[in-house]
Amino acid sequence: MQRLKCIISYDGTNFSGYQVQPNKRTVQSEFEACLAKLHKGKDVKIFASGRTDAGVHAKGQVIHFDTPLSIPEDRWPIALNSLLPDDIAVLSAEYAIPSFHARFCASGKEYRYVLRLSPKRDPLMRNYAYHYPYPLNLQAMKEGASFLLGTHDFTSFCSAKTEVEDKIRSIKGIDFSKDHELLTLKFTGDGFLYNMVRILVGTLLEIGSGERKPTEIPKILEAKDRRLAGKTAPANGLYLWQVFYE
Repeated sequence: MQRLKCIISYDGTNFSGYQVQPNKRTVQSEFEACLAKLHKGKDVKIFASGRTDAGVHAKGQVIHFDTPLSIPEDRWPIALNSLLPDDIAVLSAEYAIPSFHARFCASGKEYRYVLRLSPKRDPLMRNYAYHYPYPLNLQAMKEGASFLLGTHDFTSFCSAKTEVEDKIRSIKGIDFSKDHELLTLKFTGDGFLYNMVRILVGTLLEIGSGERKPTEIPKILEAKDRRLAGKTAPANGLYLWQVFYE
């Protein structure tokens, strides 16, 4: 048996998230069905760096699985992509050491959230950017983001449904880039909680719209109360962009 590490990309629009769910189309179920075909009906389980919700996209999700097949590394993407649906693609594949684990060996992640700032809707972008037609004060958003940098307990910025007990995470960077009507927020850190990036975006949008002040962020962090943070931004603007390994 050899362990294969793959970087995969997917359009999350028509998936009920990454993880297998009964009677629902998911990235994991589609990928494992593909592997079953390659392995002549045998079940092969994949492990990912983390789960993504329904509608969330991935540019650089990392998975691994064990296989008895002796296929050259450069042939794996060709073999897998020939069997995968059009909304999943294997970007690269390489054999890893037996102790490698896509999730537990990850040292950090980069997420990006894309907003489309325009008074007019664009049907062609509806699944890939959150349409936000209202004025935004980007300087205020950047000021609010500065309070989120560093190591904090992010209980206020994660879903109340999360089962994770340790909610301390470190955000290394929050960068803003604007290209015409598209505003992209890039978050890098050692890890992110369930819905954390979407709640951070929702809160920063409320700061940008004037509903909140940037200086409220430290109080929200200190309170450790999800009810005090902003709304959860829609899934369609979120991308798991890259996973880091040391």
